[in-house]
Amino acid sequence: MSSAPNLGSLKDRFGALRTLRPFLAMVWRTSRPLTAVSLLLRLLRALTPVLALYIGKLIIDDVVRLVQLPQRPSSLAQWLQDGQLEGLGWLLLAEFALAIFSDVLGRLVALLDSLLSERVTNASSVSLMEHAATLDLEDFEDAEFQDQLERARRQTSGRLTLMTQLFGQAQDIVTVASFAGGLLVFAPGLIVLLIVALLPVFLGEAHFNAQTYILDFGRTPERRELDYVRQTAASVETAKEVKIFGLNRFLIERYKSLADAFYAENRRLATRRAAWGAALTAIGTVGYYCAYVYIAWRTLAGQFSIGDLTFLAGSFLRLRGLLEGLLLSFSSTAGQALYINDLFSFFDMRPKIRSPERPRPLPRPIRQGFVFEDVGFIYPGADRWAVRHLSFTLRAGEVVALVGENGAGKTTLVKLLTRLYDPGEGRILLDGYDLRDYDLDELRASIGVIFQDFVRYNFSAGDNIAVGRISARNDLDRVERAARNSQADEVIARLPRGYQQRIGKRFKNGIELSGGEWQKMAIARAYMREAEVLILDEPTAALDARAEFEVFQRFKELSKGRTAVLISHRFSSVRMADRIFVLLDGRVEASGTHEELVSQPGLYAELFELQAAGYR
Repeated sequence: MSSAPNLGSLKDRFGALRTLRPFLAMVWRTSRPLTAVSLLLRLLRALTPVLALYIGKLIIDDVVRLVQLPQRPSSLAQWLQDGQLEGLGWLLLAEFALAIFSDVLGRLVALLDSLLSERVTNASSVSLMEHAATLDLEDFEDAEFQDQLERARRQTSGRLTLMTQLFGQAQDIVTVASFAGGLLVFAPGLIVLLIVALLPVFLGEAHFNAQTYILDFGRTPERRELDYVRQTAASVETAKEVKIFGLNRFLIERYKSLADAFYAENRRLATRRAAWGAALTAIGTVGYYCAYVYIAWRTLAGQFSIGDLTFLAGSFLRLRGLLEGLLLSFSSTAGQALYINDLFSFFDMRPKIRSPERPRPLPRPIRQGFVFEDVGFIYPGADRWAVRHLSFTLRAGEVVALVGENGAGKTTLVKLLTRLYDPGEGRILLDGYDLRDYDLDELRASIGVIFQDFVRYNFSAGDNIAVGRISARNDLDRVERAARNSQADEVIARLPRGYQQRIGKRFKNGIELSGGEWQKMAIARAYMREAEVLILDEPTAALDARAEFEVFQRFKELSKGRTAVLISHRFSSVRMADRIFVLLDGRVEASGTHEELVSQPGLYAELFELQAAGYR
């Protein structure tokens, strides 16, 4: 996980500029034609200011020459007849054409930047989602990772500023070089004066950009909480409890407390930045007027013409503005590079759980099954083992039930079986070989799992089922077959648009389902997968006892020839399993059929009796 960077020195602050290279490479890969054309147009636009100023100098010099003629025509017609205005006319026409050309270039550049920025935003968002998909479940369950993910996610959008800033800097550097060339011919000392005057502003901005980033970096957890409180206070998922429990005032006060703290910190930093910025900018202003006095004095001394005065004063003024903007832009770029570094730091993360270089072919069909050999696992940051010394065999083609009290390790066992986690001790074999010897995607594709905290996708009913095997999304027969197998077809038949009906209330025209209806939709995903191994991890909690029994009865019928695991607290359902494993404190306390387990003292018989007593 990342920690706040050390930005104590100027070297540290500009060290993040190394991320500009991969950022520009990402921009180039996104659209080479748009990038190339944008840079070419900027190059042309960079030369127009000095050209326009030089044409202005020629116009003034020509006007001064014409004014000083000993015998000047008395009317415009005479001027035109004498041909004295021909040169001036061409200069004015050139200046007008150059102005039109510059305006057109500006609009084209803005258009290309807008299009390219949107492409970059989309491409970086896709890259983030693709990379996040490769990371481990352990990462997503870590709060520091969530902070890092939030910082990275914020950098996938709004990159127009950095991209246009970098392209604009390239354009400004060309313009500065052209203006500096003119000054070097007439008064090279003015360049040194400019740099000395503007350097303090540059260093000041660099300092405050770094301070802003450090502040934002440290506030990531609070910002995530701010977003969470805002979402909780006004969302369809929480609206019922917020109203019933009267949480509105509590949530609003919590939001105001966090927001006020953000505002206070921002105000302190902004005030200091404004005060120092005003003082340092004044130095640049003094430098400009010193240069202006110097140019005026040399003009009075006859060393510069009036046109030269105009050109040099304009060049110095433009050059000062450009250099000041460029230095501040460099400082701002260094600050933004700190932020974009959050995105590339996220891309640098690598999963621990991955496929071997030369994976074994997955057995199709599974012939022997899974064997847990003295498996132990402890969650990161936990102080006790979730499972330990766990040894048992899950034979191919049998239906196994897992029972036990909360925290016994049932869901952990499923996570290990699907390699969402790897054991810390022992190993899990599939047909005699370690799970880690197989291709990870192939292994997971062969297992259909529905967890108790399944996701309620605000998609169409058909897509809610199709996520179980999204590659077969357009196979309507398969989707409908999965719905029939889970009894979700009865739910869909009541929807106005059937399989095309959006479910959930997040979007317009969505229809909310009951908890039991959602569960049937989720179970259909497992059948949609048509995998060799099916696992239902307590996904029927919202169903009544009869409905759950029917679901599990059908589950057993449809699991013939497949390996199946079901987890439930209702003993009337698990009794249909071929074998039942009783988990206690992360280990198998007992195993057998329902009749065998109730006939012997132990946790299973105790829990069964307690549950049965509730129905008497």
